[in-house]
Amino acid sequence: MLDLIPLPESWLHGLLGQRFAVATIVSASGSVPRPVGTSMLVSGSGAVLGSLSGGCVEGAVVALAEEAMDDGGSRLATFGFSSADAFAAGLTCGGALDIHVQPVPGKCPGGAVHPLRAALLQLAGRGPGQPVALVRLLDGQGGGAVVLSNPAAARVGTFPGLAPVLHGEPALQVESLVRSGGAGLVRPTGDGNCLPGRLGQAGRPEAGEPLILVESRLAPPRMLVFGANDFGAALVPAAKLLGYHVTLVDARPAFAHQPRFAAADAVVTQWPHRYLAAEAAAGRLDSRTVAAVLTHDPKFDLPLLEAALALDLAYIGAMGSRRSHLQRMEGLLSAGVRPERIAQLHSPIGLDINAVTPAEVAVSITAELIAARSRSAGCTPLRDTSGPIHQTAPPAPTDFIKQEIAWT
Repeated sequence: MLDLIPLPESWLHGLLGQRFAVATIVSASGSVPRPVGTSMLVSGSGAVLGSLSGGCVEGAVVALAEEAMDDGGSRLATFGFSSADAFAAGLTCGGALDIHVQPVPGKCPGGAVHPLRAALLQLAGRGPGQPVALVRLLDGQGGGAVVLSNPAAARVGTFPGLAPVLHGEPALQVESLVRSGGAGLVRPTGDGNCLPGRLGQAGRPEAGEPLILVESRLAPPRMLVFGANDFGAALVPAAKLLGYHVTLVDARPAFAHQPRFAAADAVVTQWPHRYLAAEAAAGRLDSRTVAAVLTHDPKFDLPLLEAALALDLAYIGAMGSRRSHLQRMEGLLSAGVRPERIAQLHSPIGLDINAVTPAEVAVSITAELIAARSRSAGCTPLRDTSGPIHQTAPPAPTDFIKQEIAWT
């Protein structure tokens, strides 16, 4: 349900007294449009908020939600691809989804607030980038729900209301998912197997089986962009698109305080290596932090990279030519940086996509970030190639014609 926040004002009023249903993807396999945890709200009047598949199964899910609101019982339905019936609701992409539908009545006995309604109202005040976690019990009878404001500090004992069914190994699995910003299913009883997706017939959720659904979102990871130049100006907005909290750092105030860096969350005028050391000492860097060194000046680069390579960061990249890269490696070795740490450096920075302009270089860098984050083996970093980083000029149009004639 975290994908639905912040909720529109019109829906907030409806949550206070109107009945509604929450349809949530609890398991997925194959090629599917949306991940586990994605939700869609259906109001008693038929209004819909959110999407589960981009249009493939929404109509059928709305019908299930209306049935659930009428009889008060939850539903667990599977949607996949069926070539036998072209008009059946299913996923044309070939994947499969298990969708849980939970009705929420307009009023509860004794004036109590339904736990899912209370959770949605708590989530309503959250911004899209704020850390938050939602832990739900799916048990066919309304279950329970817990909202956590600080997922990174979650402990087994911070799931009030779920303690009767959540303990032992399953509780530790829930804690791990919450603290890592993950999403998935956990069986609260039995063998405690975690179900982050569809794990075959034996691992799929069954109708009526109690399950814990975890959704967690940590604070945005940080990107430190060192270098107030054209490349930094292009990288800052590109990094923002990827969800990073971006800080631009440059020791030269005249360069850093320019309008073109307004997209950065923070602009710091300080010697880069001193700023990095201070942030590390203050505990404001973690294993998701990214450092992009674009200064291309040894007096800034070498002390900064020496400090960065001593930290546990997700990615450290440095811009420069092949010649600059070799000089940089020699300087780091002379400073006593271990070769295995230097091997973690992405230098020259970026994927080999023949980038030339600052905007293209920003794409090259962000592409390598994504590849490094997903450990993709199908991309080639510049550090693993040889030869010119980019062509100085594209071939003339007539050259292509001559080559085509020669090849045919």
